[in-house]
Amino acid sequence: MDNELPWIEKYRPKTLDDVVGQPEIIRRLKSYVEHKNVPHLLFSGPAGVGKTSASVALARELFGKEFERNFLELNASDARGIDVVRGQIKDFARTLAFDASFKLIFLDESDALTADAQQALRRTMEKYTKTARFIMSCNYSSRIIEPIQSRCVVFRFKHLSLNDLAKKIGDIAKIEGIQLDESALSAINYVSEGDLRKAINVLQSASSVSKKINDKTIFEVSSRARPQEVNEVIMLALGQKFLEARAKLDTLMYDYGMSGEDIVSQIYKQLIDMPEDKIEGKTKIELINILGEYNFRISQGANERIQIEAMLAQFMKFKK
Repeated sequence: MDNELPWIEKYRPKTLDDVVGQPEIIRRLKSYVEHKNVPHLLFSGPAGVGKTSASVALARELFGKEFERNFLELNASDARGIDVVRGQIKDFARTLAFDASFKLIFLDESDALTADAQQALRRTMEKYTKTARFIMSCNYSSRIIEPIQSRCVVFRFKHLSLNDLAKKIGDIAKIEGIQLDESALSAINYVSEGDLRKAINVLQSASSVSKKINDKTIFEVSSRARPQEVNEVIMLALGQKFLEARAKLDTLMYDYGMSGEDIVSQIYKQLIDMPEDKIEGKTKIELINILGEYNFRISQGANERIQIEAMLAQFMKFKK
């Protein structure tokens, strides 16, 4: 039953019109449906912006009742070797479509395919063009070899705007009987960063706490600090108040359960957004350089608590 599904599945777009935030891309995909012909496609863009949803919706509109027999979806991060291309993909591509002129093969996260698999795929795409078309989605098109890119029409998906995200979240909240205030919508946009999948997951998590949701609930369930709290840590460090900054850091890490990488990522986001009257541009550049260094150290396994406090100590060199 739909009520038992996670919301990201329950509210997954069923048609191309349901995909939000990509009007030009949807317009072009609809023209393929109208003409009943599709070239090889490469969907590139950040996570949670509609690449998979658009692919499945395109196939549903093309094939109708024969959707399941004519559409193969594989996640390349799970099945990424040459054997998959030579076996499962080739076997599906070589057979004739049911009540259609071609089949669709969707390779999600195709930038995870090995170099050998991509070379084998290039030949498969060429050989079975009459019976199959490929849709490849990826976060980084630069990881797809040039011969494959040249065989595909490239669609570049963009981050969703606040209006697009707010409309979709608002529609879901209305259906689920949730009261969202403006602060909650702003908080969802802040923590999701244009990723609708993340936004829907955060909304579902918050709804389990209360049917009346504000920004406090959103930040708590997403383990993110409020922007003003992160700003306070930065300004305390720049104001030569190390112990106060360290105490505030304790609050963020223990109350919100934030990791060292979470702290670095959110400080980076707040530094970028801070106006010039608080931190001048040259100082921002130096601070971001420090953030990059300590983010690398944490990613390499250094003690995150020591590294975060050392980072604050480095910030103190730039007295406000």
